[in-house]
Amino acid sequence: MLRIGLALVSAILLVQPVLSEAIEKSSKRKFWINSSGTNEIKIDGVLDETEWNQATVISLPYEVRPAENIEARVKTECYLTYDRSHLYVGCIAFDPDPDSIRGRYSDRDRISADDHVGIVLDTFNDERRAFKFFVNPVGVQLDQFQDEVSSTERNSFDAIWDSAGKITADGYVIEMAIPFRSIRFPNTPGQQTWGFDLVRIYPRERRYTFALNPQDRNLACSLCQVSKITGFEGITPGNNIELDPTLTASRQERKLDLSIDDFDGATSTDAGLSAIWGLAPNWTLNATANPDFSNVEADVARLDVNKQFSLSFPERRSFFLEGDDLFDTPIEIVFTRNIADPVAGVKLTGKSGGNAAGFLTAYDEITNLLLPGPRGSSTTSLNEESIDSIFRYRRDIGTDSAVGFLFTDREGTDYYNRVFNVDAKLRISASNTIRLQLLGSQTDYPDVVVQRFSQPDGSFSDRAFQAAFSHSSRNWFFSAQYRDVGADFRADMGFVPRVDLRSSFASLGYRFVPEKDDWFTSLSISVDGHYRTDQAGNLLEEGGQATFEYGGPLQSLISISPGMSRRVFGTQTFDEIFINTTFQINPKKDIFLFFFSTFGNEMDFVNLRKGDIVRLAPDVQYRIGRHVFIDLSHTYERLEIENETLFTANLTQLRLLYNVNRRLFFRVVLQYTDLEQNEDLYTIPVEPLTKTLFSQLLATYKINPRTVLFIGYSDNHLETITIPRTQTQRTFFFKVGYALQL
Repeated sequence: MLRIGLALVSAILLVQPVLSEAIEKSSKRKFWINSSGTNEIKIDGVLDETEWNQATVISLPYEVRPAENIEARVKTECYLTYDRSHLYVGCIAFDPDPDSIRGRYSDRDRISADDHVGIVLDTFNDERRAFKFFVNPVGVQLDQFQDEVSSTERNSFDAIWDSAGKITADGYVIEMAIPFRSIRFPNTPGQQTWGFDLVRIYPRERRYTFALNPQDRNLACSLCQVSKITGFEGITPGNNIELDPTLTASRQERKLDLSIDDFDGATSTDAGLSAIWGLAPNWTLNATANPDFSNVEADVARLDVNKQFSLSFPERRSFFLEGDDLFDTPIEIVFTRNIADPVAGVKLTGKSGGNAAGFLTAYDEITNLLLPGPRGSSTTSLNEESIDSIFRYRRDIGTDSAVGFLFTDREGTDYYNRVFNVDAKLRISASNTIRLQLLGSQTDYPDVVVQRFSQPDGSFSDRAFQAAFSHSSRNWFFSAQYRDVGADFRADMGFVPRVDLRSSFASLGYRFVPEKDDWFTSLSISVDGHYRTDQAGNLLEEGGQATFEYGGPLQSLISISPGMSRRVFGTQTFDEIFINTTFQINPKKDIFLFFFSTFGNEMDFVNLRKGDIVRLAPDVQYRIGRHVFIDLSHTYERLEIENETLFTANLTQLRLLYNVNRRLFFRVVLQYTDLEQNEDLYTIPVEPLTKTLFSQLLATYKINPRTVLFIGYSDNHLETITIPRTQTQRTFFFKVGYALQL
């Protein structure tokens, strides 16, 4: 495997000139940015300061989606200027029908359904990473970090910057002031050249994207196609130091005996401190002591019945989100939600030239474990402390390739898990990419885990490997992947729910590109197949499906995926036929409808037999004016065994938000589950009826991502056959955080 990897690295160095030539053929315009002088511009959504007269004026001439590089159907003019401390961007988004503008108050980073316009900044001009800043018509912000190596765009990037928006008789106007201390760029004297793009999202009957730069769909990179802007003389990133103290007070009450109404409760008050220090233009040190990681954003609930493998939930804690793209690998060996209750942590991330590195260590009071297998997984927690550490190094190669090393280590009193990883992304042509990953693990579980979950006794080790190829051009897309994971491989700081596995996957598809005002906005057809065995070569499952996808007027989308699979459990073989469908539409600007369904066969994983599944998941989102947002969703699942119902599960979720303005909002979350199980059809004891209700009320005042005030209440209710509906837990909480920039 190592020889193959070295051969591919050598090959990529040979083909890089070909790739560079293809990229250079893409249109790259060059601009100059003028300084506004020494006066700061007031950010109020009105471009009336004289400094805007000196700004560089740039229009957005192209529609790049859904049509391909045609003339933009509405006019957009942007103005760029800067002083020693800020980059200023002002845009006039003209609209022939201002009443159709979609601009609503919301929490930051939640404007994807709105009109918005913004700038993409490749500040190191390496065409690999970029900061993205967008503003909707009422000034709500969205900022992202784009990484071409991991092919991700992350809302976890939360900068402190200023914005404003105002709807006018001709459209809307946005202004933004981006402090240079909030982004990273070279600390060099004289002029600098950055890559940049300007983008406007225009959602109407169709969702249009207008941009400064045309997009070549035969290039599988976007930052390699952006324009260049020169200037920025006299700016410095500075050593950005930010202190984020927090104070949290809460009272948690819980019923120890569900038959009586008495609650046992305790009140706690905790102070914590996090710090961010820009050690160098592109190196950031994060530290936290006694952090408050209370999750004020409730996870979206999911039905966890008849699931073969454990579910994962996204990370929301800012300390772990900072620079998390660096730790991405195809087989996910870093999943920071496994660091459950850290007392303290330190993280260093950054890049120098073509070298990127990251280090994270945290002292955790709880040790969560995911115990994988070939046909299922389970979870447990150890009530013992552990030290979790991660080290990452990545080296850029050529135009758009990279190789890296990653090491994770978790150490407990009588437990450890260590994972060694080498991975590579190799762009072998403008449309073709190879990804490789080679891993090894060493583990020693405590006796209680060995005995309870039948894990290997003593120290054990194993390896894993993955190779993937992808092709994405204007019309054709193809991917193939092979994964080999040993039975004793463990990645306890990651999310690897399946081991003892050899898996092959391939997919081939063709997409049609619409002309202007064509009858479709997207149209594709694809087929895929998979084949999985254990390490001994015994078949686990095989199958495939075809997918037809159509996007059209009213931002509609229809996806139909019929398929079939075969599963093997011991001496039993189960053939399944199914069809998945997805439908969504935006019939009016304030209404969004979504529906997903599954019909066909599905395994009863508890009792090992084939059943007939019906899964329905409608979702309705409704906006009232610019301030109110309602999201009502439901999931229904029913599994039948020989015309008898094994279980029926219902999950209803309601999210109601009232946004007073950009900073103040109130939110209500309700999550209700109803699970009925037929005891007579199970081979193990089950609860015939379980109903739960979770509710949360939250008031939030947010000046910036880290200067916040939260006041809230949450509770849980439970009902079973033997327990009448009763409140089992309730929490009152208060949190204040402040971002002090030095």
